[in-house]
Amino acid sequence: MMLALFLSMLLLSASATASASTEEWRFRVFLDDAEIGYHRFSLLGDGPERQLESEARYNVKFLYVTVYRYAHDSRERWQGNCLKEVEANTQDNGKTLAVRGTQDGDRFVVTNTRGQANLPACVMTFAYWNPDLLGQSRLLNVQTGEYMDVQVRVLGEETLTVRGTVQRARRYALETRDFRIDLWYSPNKEWLALESNTEGGRTLRYQIQ
Repeated sequence: MMLALFLSMLLLSASATASASTEEWRFRVFLDDAEIGYHRFSLLGDGPERQLESEARYNVKFLYVTVYRYAHDSRERWQGNCLKEVEANTQDNGKTLAVRGTQDGDRFVVTNTRGQANLPACVMTFAYWNPDLLGQSRLLNVQTGEYMDVQVRVLGEETLTVRGTVQRARRYALETRDFRIDLWYSPNKEWLALESNTEGGRTLRYQIQ
């Protein structure tokens, strides 16, 4: 199911509540016009060392019957823009996935259900909450453990309604060999929205609360 592929990339976040040491993002998730769940993020720490905790739950129904379930929980530890450690567990419609990763000297070691891989020492995930990901050429998928080639293009300036208020935003397209995800950021690089089309022509989107 192509929906699972897109959901696997949406594991990292645009304004909600904040304090000096904690930021939280809460998104409602829609498939076309139907709300299918939520995705919450908590970023702990306001210095170079930070920890991100992520929780996602989705239920897709057809004629009141659940046809797809998805649950994801992950914890990431960062030093600046370099991932230091990750632990992610996913239930993808009955399929269990687990990814572990740790920086070890001049490499980042990732273990998944297929085995182990050695990546460069400094890697980034699909961390939409951090606009520096827009300058990356490869990103780590924390659901699968795959280190993916990406291309990012600026699509232009638009206006976007965020929590009932019209805001200016710059739209980007993030593309891999398998899919494209559109992202909107405010002039100060705050993540505002996300949208992607599934193989069946349906639209998956995140709406900030």
